[in-house]
Amino acid sequence: MLLTTKFLRPTPDSRAVQRQRLDTLLQPESGKRLNLVIAPAGYGKTTLVSQWCAGNSMPTAWLSLDEQDDKPRQFWQYVIGAFEHAGLIGLEDCKKLLARQDDDELTPAITGLLNVLAADGNAWSLVVDDYHVISNDTLHRQLAWFLDYLPPGILVTLASRTEPPLPLARWRVRRQVQDIHPGLLAFSEEECQEFFRSTMAMELSEDDIRSICRKTEGWVAAMQLSALAGKKEAVLPGQALGSPDSRLISDYVLTEVLEQLPEDLKDFLLETACCPRLCAPLCNAVRQRQDSQEKLSSLLSQNLFLIPLDNSNEWFRYHDLFREALLQRIQSAAPSHASELQSRAIDWLLRHGHVQEGIVQIVRRNDTDHLAAVLAEHGNNLIHGGYHLPVLEWLDAIPAHKIQDSPQLQMLRIWGLFFANRVESLDPLLLEVEDLLDRRVADSHPDAEGALALHSEISLVRSYLARTRNDEKNASDLTRQVLKDIDQISIPLKSVTYYGLGLDYFGKGELNDAEEALESAVHYGQVERKASTVLSSGGLLAWIQYHRGDTDLALETTGRVRQWVDEHYADPSQPRLISCWQNSALTEIYRERNQISTADGYLAPLLDHVRKGTEPGQHVVIQYVRGHLAFTRGDLETAVEALEDAVTTGRRRREHIVFEPPAASALLARCYLSSGHAEKARACLQSTLDQPATNPLNREQNQIALARVQNALGEYQQAQDTLSALIPAAERNAHNRHLVEILLVYAEALAHEGRNDESDAMLEKALDRAENAGFLRLFAEESTALREMLLDFPRLRTPGRWNRELLGMLRDLAAGQPGEASFNSSQEAYHPIDTARPGGEPVNALAEPLSQREQEVLALIHQGLANKEIAERMSVAPATVKAHIRNLYGKLGVSRRTEALAKAREVGLLEDVPKT
Repeated sequence: MLLTTKFLRPTPDSRAVQRQRLDTLLQPESGKRLNLVIAPAGYGKTTLVSQWCAGNSMPTAWLSLDEQDDKPRQFWQYVIGAFEHAGLIGLEDCKKLLARQDDDELTPAITGLLNVLAADGNAWSLVVDDYHVISNDTLHRQLAWFLDYLPPGILVTLASRTEPPLPLARWRVRRQVQDIHPGLLAFSEEECQEFFRSTMAMELSEDDIRSICRKTEGWVAAMQLSALAGKKEAVLPGQALGSPDSRLISDYVLTEVLEQLPEDLKDFLLETACCPRLCAPLCNAVRQRQDSQEKLSSLLSQNLFLIPLDNSNEWFRYHDLFREALLQRIQSAAPSHASELQSRAIDWLLRHGHVQEGIVQIVRRNDTDHLAAVLAEHGNNLIHGGYHLPVLEWLDAIPAHKIQDSPQLQMLRIWGLFFANRVESLDPLLLEVEDLLDRRVADSHPDAEGALALHSEISLVRSYLARTRNDEKNASDLTRQVLKDIDQISIPLKSVTYYGLGLDYFGKGELNDAEEALESAVHYGQVERKASTVLSSGGLLAWIQYHRGDTDLALETTGRVRQWVDEHYADPSQPRLISCWQNSALTEIYRERNQISTADGYLAPLLDHVRKGTEPGQHVVIQYVRGHLAFTRGDLETAVEALEDAVTTGRRRREHIVFEPPAASALLARCYLSSGHAEKARACLQSTLDQPATNPLNREQNQIALARVQNALGEYQQAQDTLSALIPAAERNAHNRHLVEILLVYAEALAHEGRNDESDAMLEKALDRAENAGFLRLFAEESTALREMLLDFPRLRTPGRWNRELLGMLRDLAAGQPGEASFNSSQEAYHPIDTARPGGEPVNALAEPLSQREQEVLALIHQGLANKEIAERMSVAPATVKAHIRNLYGKLGVSRRTEALAKAREVGLLEDVPKT
């Protein structure tokens, strides 16, 4: 139940001062997405915004926040509720999506809201008052994502006492933000006169009003208190310090402000002006005293100069103009002392993990020696944490001769260029580093031992370059050599090395070994704090698990990886770190589960990468996934456009791609088949047949596509020959998604020849495999003839949620209604457990029913099989069985096997399970 009073806009006081100059700034403009009204309490933020809304013709959703709203789900429930209260229709699906997602992953629901706003077509305004109560980093990131993808004409206004940790610098550069800060909110002299005479109904002389206005600098709350107290003087307001358009507050005004403060506070302000952000420990280190918390509290209590950056009063900053004036003052009066203070601030930032901030200060000082030393120490972690582009910029600030004399800095440049996909320039740079290292060893350089360790980094880069040239043997040999040497060196490379090894195994179709290597990459990436490697490795791991039919495990993998990254790489002021593999895997999973809106939510941020330009391998993966989702929707034009681009990019940029991307040609051929162009589909596949793919998954996909073409052209025996050759390897390697497709297309070929019993047997096997894996949408993407065969298949009329979902989806398609499934949990595509016994007696149903895989595991546990035996029986990895058992225990609320069996009997889950 939502509190509807939160949606009520305060009614402006008719006596209040009308502030036309600020109303104009708040008005919608082309490209603007955000009004940001930031000021301390008593500056008139809410009054200003409510006045503007009252005079604005656009529909407005108003939301007043309180401390209870600092939870992602509740916040977005109220945002959606505010729009609904204001008259926006079509939000039911958004609310359903919101109800079944976790707090950390509300992207699908937010995407749904954006889509509703876009479909509505009206110019909406959303006002969020008291945003300073929000401290949840996840929520900040979600709001940033929402603002990044606002449809044209939608304007958000945030009123807050503190500046929120959103990517404001990026938006300001793009002219997407209008800032209303205390300097603008401060009343002008004319507004002061109107305030006292109209609002306060006081007859004061112009000199008195001018004096109060000057002393309060337009702070309306201070003026009001002064007027009510009958005084002509008031305390200084704090942050309204001169014109916000001036680059420097005049020395005279600064002197007047400082002279009104006690000596100890004045010294504190000057000594801490070197800090871009303030906290008590940092100020203590800079001042070499222990009373900074007291000074900060004193400044905050007087609302003087200090802007809180959080709601716990831990971090602050000075108003930029005020800090600039303080810096000028101390640098002019005591330059040596100012330099020492800044050095202490930099040292503290570096020691306490604020490396980027420390480096920015070093760059501003033009201290290239210090910059080189800091990058040599921290640059590797910065690059692998996603900061490769800033590292390249910082390296450019160092004189060339210093780079040339440092193998560590040269390797940083190589890694930076590698992650920036500028691999064409790496070979000569690697040779330069090797020459320098060889000279150091020959000359017995003091750092010769450390220099030798860099050879492992060089080998690792060369292994990735070998993959771009399809030199799998050299890539594998180099990677294994690095693994042999890696424990002897101090450079943290295990995660990147295991990721490369996972790519090698994936490319060869050795999926068990690939999963093991990628799990190691995730583990060592967490140890080494390499967030980007953790996301990429976990994403590729989930991609493999999905194609093997372990969809639940794939979702668990993406969830735990995302949780770790958000816990250890949480900077709401920066765009959220995402992985092409992770979001692509999630898009495919939810597309296959027929949750198209959820799939859209994971695809959306990837499309932004395509527009801005990304690594060519990622470009191909993204366009493949985009094309597949469009194909699922029946939007063949978009699908063909995306897939043709994927095919072209994959061929043109093959030497720059470190893995073999998905078989876009196979999916493109299916698009041509769907539009009735079978010969065009065959031609599309010809190059992949002339030069078979290296990756077995891709070879299988191309051959399955060929069999579909052969069926369409009436070549039924050729289709059977093509498919029969694929079955043994697909079964042996647990390529379960492909195996389902093989069986379906094979069944169609047999049916065309009138071999109905054999066809039905194939269909039965396909349905068994698909139900176990949770596959659903792939049936809707097969030929019309095959879908008609399934509609008449008796198996789909037997009890079970999955059977009902599949049959319902096929019926909708036959009726021309490609609907989207509605599920009770974002983690389960279907819930086959019925909630009534055969006789109609209700059972004690679980809050979250078991998936088909979990039921199978439960049955095997009931038979007394060990985990290894269960894995062999189910043809899955032991890790997969452990994951299913963990999920099973969680849903049953137990911690061991005997408890699980007892609980299963209690809720009626074991009555139909065969016992041994």
